[in-house]
Amino acid sequence: MRFPPSFLDDIRGRVSISSVVGRRVAWDRRKTNVGKGDYWACCPFHNEKSPSFHVDDRKGRYHCFGCKVSGDIFKFLVEKEGMSFPEAVERLAQEAGLPMPQFSEADVKREEVRASLYDVMEIAAKFFEDELQSARGAKARGYLADRQLTAAIQKEFRIGYGPDDRSALRSHLASKNVTVEQMAEAGLVISGDDIPVAYDRFRDRVMFPIRDPRGKVIAFGGRALKADVAAKYLNSPETQLFHKGAVLYNHDKARAAAHELGAIIAVEGYIDVIALHRAGFPNTVAPLGTALTEDQLALLWKAAAEPTLCFDGDSAGIKAAYRALDLAMPLLKPGHSLKFALLPEGQDPDDLLKAQGPEAVKAVIEAAEPLSDVIWRRALTENDRATPERKAQFERDLRGLLNQIGDETVRKHYMADLASRFDQLFQRNRTGGNFRVRSPNFPQKPWKKGQKAWETPQPASPQLKAMAAFAGAQAALERRERLIVLTFVNHPDLLADFLDEFAAVEFASRELDSLRTQIINSAALEQGLDMARLKGHLLSRGFGPSLDHLENQATRLNEWFLGPAAAPDDARTGLRQMFALHRKTVTLDRELKAAEAAFTAEPTEENFNALSGVREQLLSAVGSEALIAGFGAASGRVVDVIS
Repeated sequence: MRFPPSFLDDIRGRVSISSVVGRRVAWDRRKTNVGKGDYWACCPFHNEKSPSFHVDDRKGRYHCFGCKVSGDIFKFLVEKEGMSFPEAVERLAQEAGLPMPQFSEADVKREEVRASLYDVMEIAAKFFEDELQSARGAKARGYLADRQLTAAIQKEFRIGYGPDDRSALRSHLASKNVTVEQMAEAGLVISGDDIPVAYDRFRDRVMFPIRDPRGKVIAFGGRALKADVAAKYLNSPETQLFHKGAVLYNHDKARAAAHELGAIIAVEGYIDVIALHRAGFPNTVAPLGTALTEDQLALLWKAAAEPTLCFDGDSAGIKAAYRALDLAMPLLKPGHSLKFALLPEGQDPDDLLKAQGPEAVKAVIEAAEPLSDVIWRRALTENDRATPERKAQFERDLRGLLNQIGDETVRKHYMADLASRFDQLFQRNRTGGNFRVRSPNFPQKPWKKGQKAWETPQPASPQLKAMAAFAGAQAALERRERLIVLTFVNHPDLLADFLDEFAAVEFASRELDSLRTQIINSAALEQGLDMARLKGHLLSRGFGPSLDHLENQATRLNEWFLGPAAAPDDARTGLRQMFALHRKTVTLDRELKAAEAAFTAEPTEENFNALSGVREQLLSAVGSEALIAGFGAASGRVVDVIS
């Protein structure tokens, strides 16, 4: 039985090749650079006096420049210790703390399917490449020429074209003996019980192949050539080969350059990657149409200790930078951080490259700011420090944010850096003393570090009531997420107005995230999509129970404005208010986590008041959508409040 590639990749990710090879060799101290994962030794496969055997932790490979042997951790155990391949896998799995996979007939079949899907994706990639050079690819070639993507660049990145034809790819794959089931499993066609004949997913789009770390095509990203489509960019759906949150575009090509340069750059999209490549940065990657994920951040940190995140200089780019900052904070560790490069406002890397040339792009990358500077600038921008009380809140909030850092050493150094910045900003000298203001709601004896809030009797203050009722605020957040999704199910025409906001919502529920992706994909693939056809698509893909749950909740809560009978204007108004309140609640939730971390680290009266205050704000936000004059009139209702 062939071991699943994903299982072998998990082992490689947990066991460094230097730890395996290091048992059989002595590293040369002069040439070895442990910090960069770069090791040298005399070759264990032939006799030599000077070290020509190289081990690269980042690539997970070894190579001897003398006898030319090379391989990975599994091959090393097979060739040096005489193990069989299954024995090598079992031993390394034990070291990695991974249970050996149990192979059933279904597992065998699944692996056969995965192997066949790689072949299907390669056939599709070649088809798209050929179509780009054909007569019907002229419009796509014109688009690429306008973006200054030469024929050489097109070939290097295997750019192609999906023709404006519902059956072009399907017919080509069928001629290669690929079944419709395989096409659907690869995400290349749209099929289902409600669709009589499967049709191509990517139509009239410039096609960018997405490859795994080994360079195999696992998915596609398609850029629409028509201006009136619902989604300008459309990615392949999740398949057995493709999990978008765990993949970086161009990772297979960029990681070698990243290793050589000791740096890696992440940008926002395919064209941005290619623009930086043209500007002299082959070590550039991009997430796939979503905010950066923990898995993608782990890939970046595996390639370089301090990746540079390069974002457009508009408000959306700044928000993306701040989301990445919040994601990274709990994960920081010694030697691992992030740098941020913001482009001039209104420009992406391709715009800047065309307007001012490679030197301007290089200047932006080289001027990237460390994470600590971005944290400080965001705090200065978002906080009013006009009064002593607001200065105190500013200081408290920043300390709470830094308490999210999981590594104690990193957190200590960030706190020291923050103290220095506070001193400079407020032009003060530290005396080392602690100042506390007593509150009538608290006991009058001193609050000792380590003392728990419940160890001293407390009156039933508004803060404590807010703490007790906080679960209601969390439930309201989850409820609102479901109602936002249902609004688009009943009113898919609103996607044109709210597509970016809908795509950017960070759902806690994986089920809602999948449902959102399917809604956006359906709208992108079918112009003029109405409620009945959208529900038909969702039902055919197994989302029936999810829809029933959403509709039952809306009926129970009398959320009339998102139902199918609501007038479009009322649905639009209600949706706008839900998005606004959702953004507010998510922000407060982030502040809550920071306040909880601050109170846990230092359970003082000040931190307890801060924690309770955020919880009160969250509680007050439950169901507090704004009053809108005339709301409901278009639907024949006399009420004007969203309840």
